[in-house]
Amino acid sequence: MGSLFRSEEMALCQLFLQSEAAYACVSELGELGLVQFRDLNPDVNAFQRKFVNEVRRCDEMERKLRYLEKEIKKDGIPMLDTGESPEAPQPREMIDLEATFEKLENELREVNQNAEALKRNFLELTELKHILRKTQVFFDEMADNQNEDEQAQLLGEEGVRASQPGQNLKLGFVAGVILRERLPAFERMLWRACRGNVFLRQAMIETPLEDPTNGDQVHKSVFIIFFQGDQLKTRVKKICEGFRATLYPCPEAPADRREMAMGVMTRIEDLNTVLGQTQDHRHRVLVAAAKNLKNWFVKVRKIKAIYHTLNLFNLDVTQKCLIAECWVPLLDFETIQLALRRGTERSGSSVPPILNRMQTFENPPTYNRTNKFTKAFQALIDAYGVASYREMNPAPYTIITFPFLFAVMFGDLGHGAIMALFGLWMIRKEKGLAAQKTDNEIWNIFFGGRYIIFLMGVFSMYTGLIYNDIFSKSLNIFGSHWHMSYNKSTVMENKFLQLSPKVDYEGAPYPFGMDPIWQVAGANKIIFHNAYKMKISIIFGVIHMIFGVVMSWHNHTYFRNRISLIYEFIPQLIFLLLLFFYMVLLMFIKWIKFAATNEKPYSEACAPSILITFIDMVLFNTPKPPPDHCETYMFFGQHFIQVLFVLVAVGCIPVMLLAKPLLIMQARKQANVQPIAGATSDAETGGVSNGGSHGGGGGHEEEEELSEIFIHQSIHTIEYVLGSVSHTASYLRLWALSLAHAQLAEVLWTMVLSIGLKQEGPVGGIVLTCVFAFWAILTVGILVLMEGLSAFLHTLRLHWVEFQSKFYKGQGYAFQPFSFDAIIENGAAAAEE
Repeated sequence: MGSLFRSEEMALCQLFLQSEAAYACVSELGELGLVQFRDLNPDVNAFQRKFVNEVRRCDEMERKLRYLEKEIKKDGIPMLDTGESPEAPQPREMIDLEATFEKLENELREVNQNAEALKRNFLELTELKHILRKTQVFFDEMADNQNEDEQAQLLGEEGVRASQPGQNLKLGFVAGVILRERLPAFERMLWRACRGNVFLRQAMIETPLEDPTNGDQVHKSVFIIFFQGDQLKTRVKKICEGFRATLYPCPEAPADRREMAMGVMTRIEDLNTVLGQTQDHRHRVLVAAAKNLKNWFVKVRKIKAIYHTLNLFNLDVTQKCLIAECWVPLLDFETIQLALRRGTERSGSSVPPILNRMQTFENPPTYNRTNKFTKAFQALIDAYGVASYREMNPAPYTIITFPFLFAVMFGDLGHGAIMALFGLWMIRKEKGLAAQKTDNEIWNIFFGGRYIIFLMGVFSMYTGLIYNDIFSKSLNIFGSHWHMSYNKSTVMENKFLQLSPKVDYEGAPYPFGMDPIWQVAGANKIIFHNAYKMKISIIFGVIHMIFGVVMSWHNHTYFRNRISLIYEFIPQLIFLLLLFFYMVLLMFIKWIKFAATNEKPYSEACAPSILITFIDMVLFNTPKPPPDHCETYMFFGQHFIQVLFVLVAVGCIPVMLLAKPLLIMQARKQANVQPIAGATSDAETGGVSNGGSHGGGGGHEEEEELSEIFIHQSIHTIEYVLGSVSHTASYLRLWALSLAHAQLAEVLWTMVLSIGLKQEGPVGGIVLTCVFAFWAILTVGILVLMEGLSAFLHTLRLHWVEFQSKFYKGQGYAFQPFSFDAIIENGAAAAEE
């Protein structure tokens, strides 16, 4: 089978490269993305490897680029991203890149320092401007108070003069600016430290000021403090220093203050001009850098990835040749050799590279080729466990079975259409949506699974047609095959009246899906749907499990594991067929043989219960006597066949339990050294053999203790036997979730939307609009999103546990090739790995 159904065949190769051609060859392999290199220096410290200096230089260039990126984003400048991936530069181009980045960084840092100094100077002048304005108001108020005192003296008010004996004393003052949130504590400290001997006046600066250090907007207030004496002056200045208040010189004379204010305004205007020119220059530098920043990042990361990969190589004794070991897909062997030749030609080397295939006992990595359609389905499988090397890959079958089992639970034509349209929209717009890279994890999950969502929606539309269910209503496409033999008043008055299939049914099967009359049925609607959905859940489940067991046959035959094929696969298949597939056959026999329109002994009243029949079969119970004119068994010889089936199925259990370990023990006694080929347990080989033409290596296998083999085989047997019962019952979740989904849809219709549909007149239109909006929100939020997520998780469980446990080991490790695309996508972290 092709690589779609199994992982690619891999080979461990040894690669010899000339030192001068190694860089170019590794660059070509990185563009190809098909080679996984092994570390040949695991014991060598990262700082002692040959190309550690080049890696450090790349780290330094990345640091400078991140600094430029941060500055560009700070200014909101868009970075040009053409989506193209430039080739990895030659080693000699590193010097030019380093010089360019060094020049840009130094220029930008110098511009930033100058801009910060200018902004700090601008802030100081702005604060001084506000101080001169606010203090002028304070001094004007004092002048008004002095005029009032002089008028009082002229009027002969001696009492007023006597009450102000110290009015002619000279007071000192300091003026400054402080953060507004610190002002209350500042006032309290002044009052307590100076014992109330200072006078504080403050006024808020209405416009916020820009902090030159971080660019934040801060709110400040102007203050002026009056005091008497040098001792208080010293104390006040220390308090201002402690609260980080900025003090500014303020002349006492009004003329000096006006002259200083004019000078400050002139300097502010000059600073505004210089600041504008500085910002323009900075903007030009950043715009020029933004045009090439993405390409620079790609180039530097490619260089760093190449040297990081070269550090995994070994040097030969002559120091002129690099030796590497790598895993490569066999189908791409020639493509890799062509890439190596291109790299040699680019470097100008005359010695061609040598790529030799090696023999190994190691398990190769698992490499499943995917495209944008199969990638999401393969991710579901790998989330359970990466397949063992060359093991059967469940992903191609999951493409069909996953959306189908989901649709059995989610079957509704309307809800499926919503989901399918959402998936189709993401598929149609995938190029544009993929270009809009976002960190929103939920959106990335939805977009990554767009094909799964689309298929789930399409399959749900199909099962919705089968159920004849669209938003809990039916489509009357072919009309109903039922007709009423009663008059209308009788039907309306008798709520529990049932139509008789003998009289009221035409007899021909409905053309497609369910008859729409069941949607308006009352008492027996759920009973009918339960019986139908419960049986199809068991049928689909048993077929799904049988298919999983058959997949194990492909694994055993491919790896030539004859003992597992005979003593595991055959007993497992017989056990499943004789018990559970027989139960499925009984369901079809009951559907075909018994009908409501038939006469006894094949009428509806004579139809036996499949569940009771199966329980009696397993327990060897004698069936209860049937009603009159009915037969005990559905077909001739049923009792003998059931007893035979149970005995054979029970006999398969000791075969699964003991045959394989006993044969391994016998083979070891004969060989006395190692087990015979193909006679090892899955616990020894992990379900995969490297021997022969399939493994790409030798037939070496580690011998395991017999006691462990018996324990592992016992666990596997018990798990399979008990799991067959529990897994069959587990598929009943298909019925349960389908019933719950249909009932929730009906509740939303009857409890919400039908209220709006009953309204009449203009008001009814408004009510219907509001009710429909509420119903639509609940439908999308609960029935599509929440119920869809629930059905998705249950479907995932059915595949991981019930299906894949029959054949899938998932004990491999993923193929992680050296790929520039993956490194660029994951950033610097992926390059370091």
